[in-house]
Amino acid sequence: MIPPLATNLSDARRFSVAPMMDWTDRHCRYFHRVLSRRALLFTEMVTSAAIVHGPFERLLRFDPVEQPVALQLGGSDPVELAKATQVGSDFGYAEVNLNVGCPSDRVQSGKFGACLMAEPELVAACVMAMKAATDRPVTVKCRLGIDDQDTGAPLDRFADLMIAAGADALYVHARKAWLKGLSPKENRSIPPLDHQRVYRLAERLAPYPVLLNGGVETLAEVQTHLAYVAGVMLGRAAYHSPMMLTEMDALAFGDRTAPIALPQIMARMADYAERELSEGTRLNAITRHMLGLANGLPGARMFRQLLSVDAVKAGAGPELLFRALAAIDISVLQAAG
Repeated sequence: MIPPLATNLSDARRFSVAPMMDWTDRHCRYFHRVLSRRALLFTEMVTSAAIVHGPFERLLRFDPVEQPVALQLGGSDPVELAKATQVGSDFGYAEVNLNVGCPSDRVQSGKFGACLMAEPELVAACVMAMKAATDRPVTVKCRLGIDDQDTGAPLDRFADLMIAAGADALYVHARKAWLKGLSPKENRSIPPLDHQRVYRLAERLAPYPVLLNGGVETLAEVQTHLAYVAGVMLGRAAYHSPMMLTEMDALAFGDRTAPIALPQIMARMADYAERELSEGTRLNAITRHMLGLANGLPGARMFRQLLSVDAVKAGAGPELLFRALAAIDISVLQAAG
């Protein structure tokens, strides 16, 4: 087991892995915690209705090793969100975050996510209700705006209302969301990035913590953004190229502990897989998050095949992770080190 690391939450926000639907489940978060001891991790977005009316034990289960980990909620009913926040707090999540950025049709039909950027007073009421239900930090993740909404004064007003309602931090995806005409995938790339707008918001609100998300691809970009904002959140870049997370503790937190190497990562994940398989988890539910570990290395194709195709086969067990590791030319890693 990875020893838990006591981390101040405001410090942990200097670097976080974004909540991503169908990706940042508990297996993914455990894997990311193996790679980074200090990053703030997020659940997938969970609707407040699913927690209040559904099997929340399954939805909210996490390993204490994942800490610090934040629960992201989707919803627009202050009473329901307050109940879900209380449940999440009782489960032990370090932070509860309200999603005001997801542009999917399903989310819009439920009147939550990015469409709430048009109703800042309602969002403020939700934040106030959530704050009253917990002693944990309550934060908001939003966009620069939606559709034809201006990204100047309306964003400032939205941020001011969140602060007045008690939100402890604001994560800002540096793009607008187009609710009509663009798919969720297109909303991640077509609306122009405007990191400078997030910088200006952070400067105006300082020392209030504003965290930047959207379009960040490299370690160098993370370092650049940290000069202007309180923290940086990475999503797909971190998921598809997970080895970059091994460098984040040093880059974002000044932690000089030697980064974990690929053989040790595979050994820890094999131990985790053995434990999870004994409880009925399928191996590919774990290994599907690990496919990018060997990117750029000789043998990466075979590595991915073993962890995807072979992991689905009947009888696949933790030893498959060591077979995947053996497909990589370790001498290349040693030379790089």
